[in-house]
Amino acid sequence: MTDDGHTDKDGAMSLETPNAFADEENILLHTALFKQVSPSEAEELLPYLKHAAYDKGDYIFSEGDTDHRMYLLERGRVKLVRTSSDDRVQLLSIHAPGEVLGEIPVFDPNGGPRTASAVAMSHGTCVVWLEHDTLFSWLDEHPRVAIDMLQVMANRQRDNNERISDLVFMDVPARLAKTLLNLGSRFGEPVEQGLKVPHDLTQEELAQLVGSSRETVNKALMDFSNRGWIARDGRSIIIFQPGMLIRRSRR
Repeated sequence: MTDDGHTDKDGAMSLETPNAFADEENILLHTALFKQVSPSEAEELLPYLKHAAYDKGDYIFSEGDTDHRMYLLERGRVKLVRTSSDDRVQLLSIHAPGEVLGEIPVFDPNGGPRTASAVAMSHGTCVVWLEHDTLFSWLDEHPRVAIDMLQVMANRQRDNNERISDLVFMDVPARLAKTLLNLGSRFGEPVEQGLKVPHDLTQEELAQLVGSSRETVNKALMDFSNRGWIARDGRSIIIFQPGMLIRRSRR
């Protein structure tokens, strides 16, 4: 429910008052997209930021939507998924706090539909968002920020190109090793045994992230475990020997 008594289409609670962030540190200063922005410049956007909180499994936006909002993930984790015509679901990526979501329709001159759905992976996932017109009016006043946006998008495109190359040139164990290292660098928690990676993915989702079948990925996980490189702990993985995973990802 919004402050004016409305609820958005996904049932998420939104705070749309201009002072919604008055007592909080500005999230914009902690995102790659706005890293060169001064606090005073970022504060110009505060009256226009909309805030929403989601429970696990809620859709932040859906594939095919035609809105022109850009989202920033404030807290929690979000997965991007696509659905085929026969209702198969493909996990594309996982996003962490401070990352941008749903920027493609914002910068698409044709205002095309969203190419994926964003789904909250944990309770209490929080995002802020800006409308296209607000963002572009602000960019007219601070055009150098557009350079940072281009850099972020270029890095996103580089990651996509690398993922495609990995699918072509790397075998499944190498891709799995690289995926575990990536998850560890972004979400890992140091523990006495090593690095604990709470990925909160089903076996099918982890296989989708690697780009293979569940059976093949489970076989590779078992091999890594037998070699003493990792251990599985529910929906977490403990990495004992990251160096061996690095070596395997380069073969």
